[in-house]
Amino acid sequence: MSVGTYVIDRRDGRVGQIMGHEGGYVQLRPPGGGREWDCPPDAVEPAPVGEVLRERVRRVNREGRLP
Repeated sequence: MSVGTYVIDRRDGRVGQIMGHEGGYVQLRPPGGGREWDCPPDAVEPAPVGEVLRERVRRVNREGRLP
């Protein structure tokens, strides 16, 4: 899969955007930003558009609750 594609990490269900490939892993970042994590390429699958939108809404809601 190419950089910029949104995927689901099947290990834990997180949605991430592919930021790059390094050392046999795929670097993923949550929609809207945040800390990247490494994932084996065989543990990702394309994310449905609805999942990406839900993750973005969750992030906006979390940020809105901060003081």
